[in-house]
Amino acid sequence: MPQPLHSVASRIAALLKTTKSRVVFAESCTAGLISATLSRVPGISEYHCGSAVVYRLDTKSRWLGIDPGLLVDPGPGPVSDDVARLMSVGVVERTPEATFSAAITGHLGPNAPNHQDGLVFIGVARRDGDDVHVTVFSHVLSPEITAIEHLETDSLREWRQWKAVELVLLHLGDAVGTVFNPSGPAQDLSNG
Repeated sequence: MPQPLHSVASRIAALLKTTKSRVVFAESCTAGLISATLSRVPGISEYHCGSAVVYRLDTKSRWLGIDPGLLVDPGPGPVSDDVARLMSVGVVERTPEATFSAAITGHLGPNAPNHQDGLVFIGVARRDGDDVHVTVFSHVLSPEITAIEHLETDSLREWRQWKAVELVLLHLGDAVGTVFNPSGPAQDLSNG
């Protein structure tokens, strides 16, 4: 795990503890890496409910209740804001003790369609009584052009996975921090 991510994960754990919140994840392209990163923080088991690794379309449908028709092209397809939203809602609804959920779906390569290469969608949901509020973010994960020339295909994919973990944790931190500080988003968790 890159060292800056340990700092980000520790801050997320502190925010969850301060707000007495719990989180659950639904991970596709990160395949459990977000959960594994957060679980390295001692004592996180009080606030981290787990992660549904829903890498395949059938798993997304069966585990999270997503309509299979939405997951195939030419529908929205699995890499879309609709699917990220449904993943975050599906996992928080299936985890009654969770206050928040974060979900990610994307194409990290290799062999991604050109228009979706490096594209991720992140859904962050917050349970508020019987309601679930969701915000979806999209990012294209592309390192600087000079750096990309030196990355092998496997290295680029790994870089994108770690960057995706960071982005999910940052968006989650903003959501949890807003509950703690309703006047604005959480502090910038990317700075040490």
